[in-house]
Amino acid sequence: MRDWYFNLVLDAPLTEEQKDTLDGLDRFGEGGVGLAERPGHSRFTCAIPADTLTAAVADALSRFDDFPGVLVRSVEIDHFDLASNDMATPAMLPAPPPPGSDS
Repeated sequence: MRDWYFNLVLDAPLTEEQKDTLDGLDRFGEGGVGLAERPGHSRFTCAIPADTLTAAVADALSRFDDFPGVLVRSVEIDHFDLASNDMATPAMLPAPPPPGSDS
């Protein structure tokens, strides 16, 4: 088993009422999933122990069963998470420009 890193992006920012509900949800208090916000945007950063990335995503998504009115729009793995997950390859990340190039 290992930790998998990814983000769950919500379809809308959390309301104050939803944030109050979140504070009372035990499954979010277990760790591994944390709220990250900026103006007009909410996401959950995840570091979930599991055998596979699919199992980790399923675990994180199952925590939303008791969180009414909150919709996860997408699961994202950024280039930092790809590296942390040992998934970074030239096919998944653009190669850096050669030294001395204008790009």
